[in-house]
Amino acid sequence: MSSYDVVIVGGSAMGSATAYYLGLLDPSLSVAVVEKDPSYEFSSTLRSEGNLRVQFNLEENIRMSQFTMGVLEGFPTDMEVDGWQPDPAPRRQGNLFLVDAANVAAARAGMELQLSLGCNIEWLDAEEISSRWPLLATQGIVGATFGADDGFIDPSAVLHGLRRNAAKLGAEYMTAEATAIEVRDGAVAGVRLSTGETLETTIVINCAGGWSAELAATAGIELPVEPVMRSVYLVNAPFAAMGLPGVFLPNGVYALAEGPQSFEIGWSRQTDPVGFDFTFSRVGFEEEVWPELIEILPRFDQLSVTGGWRGIYAMNTLDSNAILGEWPTLAGYYNANGFSGHGFQHTPAMGRYLAE
Repeated sequence: MSSYDVVIVGGSAMGSATAYYLGLLDPSLSVAVVEKDPSYEFSSTLRSEGNLRVQFNLEENIRMSQFTMGVLEGFPTDMEVDGWQPDPAPRRQGNLFLVDAANVAAARAGMELQLSLGCNIEWLDAEEISSRWPLLATQGIVGATFGADDGFIDPSAVLHGLRRNAAKLGAEYMTAEATAIEVRDGAVAGVRLSTGETLETTIVINCAGGWSAELAATAGIELPVEPVMRSVYLVNAPFAAMGLPGVFLPNGVYALAEGPQSFEIGWSRQTDPVGFDFTFSRVGFEEEVWPELIEILPRFDQLSVTGGWRGIYAMNTLDSNAILGEWPTLAGYYNANGFSGHGFQHTPAMGRYLAE
């Protein structure tokens, strides 16, 4: 039976970031990172589009994005390991959040908060939108908030940069599934693995994403997190995509320019299934998503779907924001889950927070 100061369950971006910052803060700690799939095939990190934005209406989310942007400025050199440098390949195309009459007040309030925190955000009216991006139609659109510093980063580079550095600082990565958290006298006592081994520890950090509620339940904790399956569609269009920002419609449909004539399209809805079915299907795209796209980008009338994927949003069913820190009724159990689709971009801030 092995013993560790800290056991982190989930070795993707959030778990690796936590292990990395623990190594920086206290190199004497023994840290184990348990990851059931080191290929990260179904990880929410690698199935993320890598969008990064400061356009949130909650101060904590804004500040976490700002922290990430600061970390990324020196990421390749700061995270170099044995001559290898991870390149997050940042693309600051900007994000444009279109606003209709029903959402003006909320958009304006969010923008004022963002500006008060030093964000590079501006309000554009419908005429200014059409002038900057003639491809966009603005019927029914009052205006938009535009974040020029928003954009995209490569999730794989960020994950592997953090993981390699965490390992360099002493974290031990284990390929296994954590099947249960052991509890003794109201405190964490260890983690049982699918290998039959038990890791003794007094601190467990649950970074299991969509699987977090299952793990928490083994310790008697009811975590309000559901694995909601979201679909992303890859499409080609008969016009130049680059030069367009990420475009977000008032109802949540978005189009992200990914290549010279290609886009990533998505729409998070209440009807999205809960579970772990990663089978991609384009069913519903033509009937539901496509008509919404054509309203704002009429040239999408000739698009072709070339592929796509499904990934997990670990949805906090209470308020769609992260559940963080030590659980009040179980000493030594820490949680980092329920990011509801925006966790990857907050990875460095959350890793440092948990480590501290």
